[in-house]
Amino acid sequence: MPIVPDTKDWTWVLEQTCPACGFDAPSTDYAAVPDLAAAAAARIGAALARADARVRPDESTWSVLEYGAHVRDVCRIFDTRLALVLAGDGVAVPRFANWDQDATAVAERYGEQDPARVAAELDAAAAAVCAAFAAVAPDRRALRGARSDGALFTVDSLARYFLHDLVHHVHDVRG
Repeated sequence: MPIVPDTKDWTWVLEQTCPACGFDAPSTDYAAVPDLAAAAAARIGAALARADARVRPDESTWSVLEYGAHVRDVCRIFDTRLALVLAGDGVAVPRFANWDQDATAVAERYGEQDPARVAAELDAAAAAVCAAFAAVAPDRRALRGARSDGALFTVDSLARYFLHDLVHHVHDVRG
């Protein structure tokens, strides 16, 4: 059964603490993002080993497996977006291709994937994006990119926005 798509604009988490997961982007230092993201991805990866990883807790909530596949793809998407921003000239603002996470979940059959494979792919994707964020020199963290809806990010805000996604989903898969 499909989940009702999430249509919220989550960019507000860059300005205030998320009441659902407690993530505080405004007080999160850029330098901490790679380690915090790696730790969050590892927790989600570990949850994929649970016997109930394929089971949705209710009809409106993804299973641990679906969250794991989503977070794997979030890591890949943000790695691509970061590379796009860093490849820019600092004048023109690159635009990120639209990504419909809910359509991807259905098309890629997240709930039918192998949890062990998703865990391994999540580990690799998280390692890549965390290394990419860690490698950005401080003088390049103000470079900008824009989401297809026009939301503007710097490398710094993109990193914290990315981290929120992982931390929030750790909160989602606890149980």
